[in-house]
Amino acid sequence: MSAVTILIDEARWWFRGEKWCHLVSDVSYGELHDFADLVGVPRRGFQGDHYDIPQSYRQQMIEAGALVVESRELVRRLRGAGLRLSSAERRAHIATN
Repeated sequence: MSAVTILIDEARWWFRGEKWCHLVSDVSYGELHDFADLVGVPRRGFQGDHYDIPQSYRQQMIEAGALVVESRELVRRLRGAGLRLSSAERRAHIATN
């Protein structure tokens, strides 16, 4: 059985009075959804290739097994896995869900 590779970056982006970070898998969207379900992240937080996570929940994600990486590393690994969507693809995903 392969190890789960869920990545989380630093909380840097402000929205609605709180900093937010990104949660991704560099293996598959299925792995990402399974992890999110396990820790109680609602599907509405999925943005096409990542989940947006408020800083107040970040430590919980880390304790559940998410690996802390810098934002650049997160994007590099997402691209390397072929899972990174373009901005237009993410907007299309959000518009249809």
